[in-house]
Amino acid sequence: MADTPALPRTDEEAAAELKALAAEIAYHNARYHTDDAPEISDGDYDALVRRNTAIEAAFPALVRPDSPSVRVGAAPAAHLAKVAHARPMLSLDNAFADEDVAEFVGRVRRFLSLRADEPVALTAEPKIDGLSCSLRYENRRLVRALTRGDGAVGEDVTANVLTIADIPRELPAGAPDLFEVRGEVYMEKAAFAALNARLLAEAEATSRPARQFANPRNAAAGSLRQKDAAVTAARPLRFLGHGWGEASDLPADTQAGVVAVLRDWGFPIADDFARCDTTDDALAVYRAIEAKRADLPFDIDGVVYKVDRLDWQGRLGTVGRAPRWGLAHKFPAERAQTTLQAIDIQVGRTGKLTPVARLEPVTVGGVVVTNATLHNADEIARLGVRPGDRIVLQRAGDVIPQIVENLTAAEHRAPFVFPDHCPECGSEAVREEGEVDIRCTGGLICPAQRIERLKHFVSRAALDIDGLGEKTIEQFVALGWLKEPADIFRLKDHREAMLALEGWKAKSVDNLIDAIEARREPDAARLLFGLGIRHVGAVTARDLLKHYTTLAAIRELGEALIALRDATTPALGEDAGKHRNRLDKAIAERIGVAQVGAAVGHALADFFHEPHNVEAWDDLMGQVTPPDYVVAARASEVSGKTVVFTGSLETMSRDEAKAQAESLGARVSGSVSTKTDLLVAGPGAGSKAKKAAELGIKVVDEAGWQAIVAAAG
Repeated sequence: MADTPALPRTDEEAAAELKALAAEIAYHNARYHTDDAPEISDGDYDALVRRNTAIEAAFPALVRPDSPSVRVGAAPAAHLAKVAHARPMLSLDNAFADEDVAEFVGRVRRFLSLRADEPVALTAEPKIDGLSCSLRYENRRLVRALTRGDGAVGEDVTANVLTIADIPRELPAGAPDLFEVRGEVYMEKAAFAALNARLLAEAEATSRPARQFANPRNAAAGSLRQKDAAVTAARPLRFLGHGWGEASDLPADTQAGVVAVLRDWGFPIADDFARCDTTDDALAVYRAIEAKRADLPFDIDGVVYKVDRLDWQGRLGTVGRAPRWGLAHKFPAERAQTTLQAIDIQVGRTGKLTPVARLEPVTVGGVVVTNATLHNADEIARLGVRPGDRIVLQRAGDVIPQIVENLTAAEHRAPFVFPDHCPECGSEAVREEGEVDIRCTGGLICPAQRIERLKHFVSRAALDIDGLGEKTIEQFVALGWLKEPADIFRLKDHREAMLALEGWKAKSVDNLIDAIEARREPDAARLLFGLGIRHVGAVTARDLLKHYTTLAAIRELGEALIALRDATTPALGEDAGKHRNRLDKAIAERIGVAQVGAAVGHALADFFHEPHNVEAWDDLMGQVTPPDYVVAARASEVSGKTVVFTGSLETMSRDEAKAQAESLGARVSGSVSTKTDLLVAGPGAGSKAKKAAELGIKVVDEAGWQAIVAAAG
């Protein structure tokens, strides 16, 4: 098992990672809940959520409004009407070991202040892999059906739900006037296979591409969320009840009691639903369900436990997106054996080389698997896999399976050699010290990275060229007009061809060309940042240019660093670690900029060591004439001092504030320390302001900062 990554050390690092996690988890939520096309495994998704939870626990003041800990699911699909849930449809925290279940019960005891010998009865039932649905009955008639959506707002699928035979249209006399039944819409394994076979036959008969669902869950979700209820009616959907939402009255005072009433009302309930007096009893139900998992007619990925007493559920309440009274105990991954036929290397948009295993098709967990991720070169080496090996594949409801074991002996067989050049562009592929990923160094010319690199080059923080958005860049790349940054300045040669494109008029074409021409003399630091050299961010680019003044000098520095690396060889008896430390020290000294370390030096050397990058650099420099980078620092009370900005700045952007500080001769830092001289605190300053107060650091608000700027003239 891989080591757990260390938690961030500062508020800045934590906030940055929480922001990235929120975006990544939201993306995968949308792929799973909205698009029914997940891209990562359940395990990888759970790891992202656990990482987010751990950072929030360490930095509680940084919990974001869009945190995954307070959100459920994803936004509803655009083609279905949105309706707010009367009571949120919550998610469940996950357990992966018996100890996690025991700790769950322990938390319940502690929260309710129960005696050590007080029984905590639980219900246990299979966690079916379907699409969550809430059925609202008013005056005992079904009036509305909603999907989970994002937990607060769902999609109205009433017309489609009315086609599912399992779902009663009316509740019996004596049922409450208002009652929401909640459960899962699913498709049985056999019905899923028959549906895919029918879709394939229909496609062949009409000579159209076949639509094949990846697994029963996707098939159920896609079928329930159709615009046309007739399509849903033709799909073999089922329903399994497991709970309730808003209710004018409850027919029992326990979870088991209400579920029994749901069964009496005609709702299908899991055959394996059980009430358990002890934790050991609940774990025994888990083992029994796990043992017959493969024989069940539907896919499940675990067992759900709920505190049986409803008065206790009410007291326990919820935290974030999950109830304190419920837990999902996940099953270990399903496994199968197959043959590794090939290892392909894919290049991502950021240049990362990712190995993908091509497999002899095998069925795992009801899904035919032909590909698996191998993550990185270290994982290939750990497993010792090569094409032709017999391997063990793991999948637990996952879309992207993993190879977990190599069954073929390594004797007399050469290991797989991970490429040292990019398969897309031929540039060198390198691994930085302390990292597992190998990346292409040909960022300026690599086709796999082209779109992202060009978007970055014209972005607001770089050259800031209006009119060159993502869609325009993609269009011009497809036309062959854009391959590298210098091509942007040759777009004027395509003016007449642009006018022939749909949506382009003379004014928009001329505006774009004018915006490009206005950047013929770009700010040198912005241009350096725009090239996307690893570790050379906006601040580092400015720090380098403040010292070296010209981009020509930056190139000379890169060439000097290449020579330094080539000339620095291990001393007699020196181990690799000491040699690396000695080299890093020499590189940092050669750069000569206090704020710029060896990682930047290695990145510059890697960049200029690649001939393709040098050609693209020279081509670009033939199109632009950046003036010398000179920071005209004014004398001020912060000259030579370190300033930190925190909180929300209301009258200026963070970039403008940093530029102001630098123009006053100050150094801008991202964290508060004993070296900090001034903290500029906007609304929501949080822990940085607290730390500054503890250290006795001067703190001013935004108006105070503007007064300092104005006083400098």
